Amino acid sequence: MGWNVIKHRNNVDYVVIDTYSTFSFWYAFMVSQLCRLFKIKYIPILRGGNLPHKLIKSPKLCKMIFNHSYKNVAPSGYLMDAFQKHNYPNLVYIPNTIELEQYKFLQRTEVKTPKLLWVRSFAWLYNPKMAVDVLKELQKKYPEAELCMVGPDKDGSMEQTKLYAQQQGVKVVFTGRLSKLEWKKLSENYNIFINTTNFDNTPVSVIEAMCLGLPVVSTNVGGIPFLLENNTHALLVEKEDTTAMVTAVESLVENSDLYQKIVTNGYNLVKSFDWKTVKNQWTEILK
Repeated sequence: MGWNVIKHRNNVDYVVIDTYSTFSFWYAFMVSQLCRLFKIKYIPILRGGNLPHKLIKSPKLCKMIFNHSYKNVAPSGYLMDAFQKHNYPNLVYIPNTIELEQYKFLQRTEVKTPKLLWVRSFAWLYNPKMAVDVLKELQKKYPEAELCMVGPDKDGSMEQTKLYAQQQGVKVVFTGRLSKLEWKKLSENYNIFINTTNFDNTPVSVIEAMCLGLPVVSTNVGGIPFLLENNTHALLVEKEDTTAMVTAVESLVENSDLYQKIVTNGYNLVKSFDWKTVKNQWTEILK
């Protein structure tokens, strides 16, 4: 990343930096300071769900990045609000985008057994073990309930989750990393999307799930309640509240009107994230 900034410093107008809140924060710091050195305009896209904590924990480092950027692009109302509270300049809200035409909306008309899909990198902050706990509780009422967990291992959490599932006596399908095309096809076999994270911003996988016609049950952390209205676009529960998530899943299975309402409202929401619409906002700041 650093070498590419140096290599292309004389022939680019902007450097766009995906900015996260954990270890990858240092990549954003390095790139931004190189841009300052070479007097290149740079645009951090605020990705990390724990960035508000970073603003408090490392204010000097954050100011070195965000006080000198051309624009700070917030893809969620959550991070927009956090950065406004710390008086950072040049804030622009541009939501995460999807190409809606690349997603096949599947109308699921009859749901008798919960078949859960979880899509995320395996990392402690996304709390993957909670998904196992949800499945275990659901199988007491729905013995045929299923759970598929899709995503690469980030910090050893995948092996820990596999071991945990064995210890709990439940069978979980772990696919590892899949291409977007592969997991979109896989999603046709499932009927509810769960998001168990303890920290979040605006997860693209949740947006994609709504594009595919899956109702979302999620923890209400970080940017989630800024993105989704409870009982309208999704069902939201407190973080680490397995019982509440189980109840939410059961309500979708047992109440077809609620199921269709969440699916329909979710799909109508994600239409506003279509690249054909959002690209105009990018054109405005890059012109």
